[in-house]
Amino acid sequence: METQTHNIISSQKNKMFMNPLLESGPDPYIYKHTDGYYYLTITLSDHIAIWKSPTITGISTAEKKIIWSPPAEGPYSHNIWAPEIHYINGKWFIYFTANDGGGDDTRQIFVLENSSSDPLLGKWHFRGAVNTDHPGLDGTVLQHNDELYFIYSGYGYFPDYGSALYIAKMENPWTLIGENILISAPAEAWEKQGGMAINEGPIFLKRNGKVFLVFSASATWSDDYCLGMLTACETANLLDPDSWAKYPGPVFSKSVKKRVFSPGHNSFTQSPDGSEDWIVYHAFSFSEDEGDHGLGRLRNPRVQKINWKPDGTPNFGTPLPAYTPMVIPSGEV
Repeated sequence: METQTHNIISSQKNKMFMNPLLESGPDPYIYKHTDGYYYLTITLSDHIAIWKSPTITGISTAEKKIIWSPPAEGPYSHNIWAPEIHYINGKWFIYFTANDGGGDDTRQIFVLENSSSDPLLGKWHFRGAVNTDHPGLDGTVLQHNDELYFIYSGYGYFPDYGSALYIAKMENPWTLIGENILISAPAEAWEKQGGMAINEGPIFLKRNGKVFLVFSASATWSDDYCLGMLTACETANLLDPDSWAKYPGPVFSKSVKKRVFSPGHNSFTQSPDGSEDWIVYHAFSFSEDEGDHGLGRLRNPRVQKINWKPDGTPNFGTPLPAYTPMVIPSGEV
């Protein structure tokens, strides 16, 4: 099939678009800023770049800039994964995973800072490693009730080899204070597919008096890589593990019928007019029996609208197949 990925298709009533946003782009993170632009980061392995677009569906033709490359050697020289761009207290921060080229025990989360109003301008300063208690990856930040919280996927959860989710309070955007508290471990079968017990890629979504923590479960190369969800009341103590309830199964998973496999490592954004919530995620269009899922570059970023249940929890639905026309986000022109 000839790729029609980025086309906007006119219809009688609506403009349409099709996934994927890019042909390659693992671990997509989209941030909608108050300047009206969307900023995208993805895993590129040997550098970090930012895409800037006035619309979600315009990412493919958006301005792109490489903003940082690692040194040739050292603790953050290899495997640059899962960068996330955040705007905190009037400055831009990017959190990314890296290591020295060794094993998982050398993997850490590092921070870049930029005080420019436009993250494609100004200078990105290397702030160093976040002082987590465990080696790990996929750090993200929650700004909540005038406090900063950091959550990441830490390695070495016992008795299964893999990773679990830890939360800690932040003194500033690059420093943790207090204990790193375990709030989710991969204890169920749906979190252990592909030969590893994994909780990773945590992302927050606040709506309807609740804080939702959506994460990726199982090995990323498995067809059954999927999304799980924790929920807490927005007034609860988020550092208390008992404040979080885990949904008993995946909330977003593969569809063999629709040819979508390993949907995961997501983020959330809103339509330009703020009336719709959209999930951003990566997926394969072929199963692990049909091709090599170890080639991460073959994962591509996709978006689709999510809905809300009467009880105030998100309904992610089923991942839609690639190259399927969908109505553009509300407010896009």
